[in-house]
Amino acid sequence: MKHSEIQSRVKKVISEIIEIDAASIPDNANFIFDLGADSVQSVSLVAAFEEEFDIEMDEDKALEIQTVSDAVEFIAGYL
Repeated sequence: MKHSEIQSRVKKVISEIIEIDAASIPDNANFIFDLGADSVQSVSLVAAFEEEFDIEMDEDKALEIQTVSDAVEFIAGYL
């Protein structure tokens, strides 16, 4: 799967969980500081990424991810 497709799907998931427009999410946006995600949303993002990509991520490592581009790279490692 191409990085551009992963990125698009990651932004779609983020927009659903955090309830913001996917088009307004910068690639380098920090989930907490830039997008306003709280701890519950962070856990929800991990679960939603797993469902979206049909993968099982290491939850502790996944929760360390801070930016959209980090999430794309992390998920790409599972695909």
